[in-house]
Amino acid sequence: MYESSILAFEDGTVFRGRGFGAETTTVGEACFNTSMTGYQEVLTDPSYHGQIVTMTASQIGNYGINLEDPESSHPQVKGFVIRELSPCISNWRSQQDLDSYLAEHGIPGIEGLDTRAITKKLRMAGALKCCLSTAEISVEEAVERARSWEGLVGSDYVSKVTCDAPYEFDPEGEESTVFSVPGTSLNAMEPITQRFKVAAFDLGAKKSIFKRLKLHGFDVHVFPANASADAVKEVKPDCLFLSNGPGDPSVVSYAHQTVKSLIEHYPTFGICMGHQILTHAMGAKTFKLKFGHRGGNQPVKNVETGRVSITSQNHGFASSKEELERVGAIVTEINLNDETVEGIRHKDLPVFSVQYHPEAAPGPSDADALFRDFYSLVKEHRG
Repeated sequence: MYESSILAFEDGTVFRGRGFGAETTTVGEACFNTSMTGYQEVLTDPSYHGQIVTMTASQIGNYGINLEDPESSHPQVKGFVIRELSPCISNWRSQQDLDSYLAEHGIPGIEGLDTRAITKKLRMAGALKCCLSTAEISVEEAVERARSWEGLVGSDYVSKVTCDAPYEFDPEGEESTVFSVPGTSLNAMEPITQRFKVAAFDLGAKKSIFKRLKLHGFDVHVFPANASADAVKEVKPDCLFLSNGPGDPSVVSYAHQTVKSLIEHYPTFGICMGHQILTHAMGAKTFKLKFGHRGGNQPVKNVETGRVSITSQNHGFASSKEELERVGAIVTEINLNDETVEGIRHKDLPVFSVQYHPEAAPGPSDADALFRDFYSLVKEHRG
């Protein structure tokens, strides 16, 4: 533990606590996540690149870290803020404690803070730049570092987290098995009789998304965010998938143009950043939310069916409803908390997207049916 560590905001507000993880200083955008569990998935979600995450659950670290659940090869957050670090870990799958895991990867954490006050502050003031330090640093320097950070708006973070080259995800299917307790049929799925090849754009994808696609009948060929349309066509895919990812979707113009040219030829499904990229590809725009949607308890209503789903979300930008309607796109789902756009489909093409994470890692599985819907759409289009 590093005593007298600090979390300083750009407005001059400072919280003091006990540091853990790496002894260092970092800057990023402050945000909060309301999930009750799944801190390992949160830490390793590439959508959190550039952000310092506050967890609203009161105790974190109680079930440790294991090597099967990370969503990417290493933690993606800039820093981690919690109320209490569990003094012990207790889970049969645990292989490491949270403190040493963050230290190993150079990520600072801070505990002993009033996370409810931080959350209320961000809800009232909106997203703020901040500095988290577990090293020797003055309050004045920490505040200045927070103020001088570039911020997320106008920053292309997708290019920092996408894969370096195309590859096929889990071709043998060894990583994409359904987790279940021995002796039970938990999460059993119907057998797939026909498989389709999906070209998946890695905009900062979580591994769980590719696993769900694999389980639902797709052979996943992953492409970097800057891949050309010709490179995608070379593998002769049956469909396209656009993943989640971090940063400002408006500046990822190279992906806008590629997706625009490809959706005319292939059934397409996008989530999170992929949903926003699709928004721009259709000719509409996105905007920065006040404090974003992050957690496993976001209510979404399908305006066409009336069905309400509880969803897992992690995003700080949203698509403009007015812009989408201007270009002729159809808004299919809305967030029941603030009525922002949560789902769209193209009026003429077999193309749809959602703002949330249907793979639910962590979170509820209400939206898992979207993978089946995508499979049915591709099958129908092929027929």
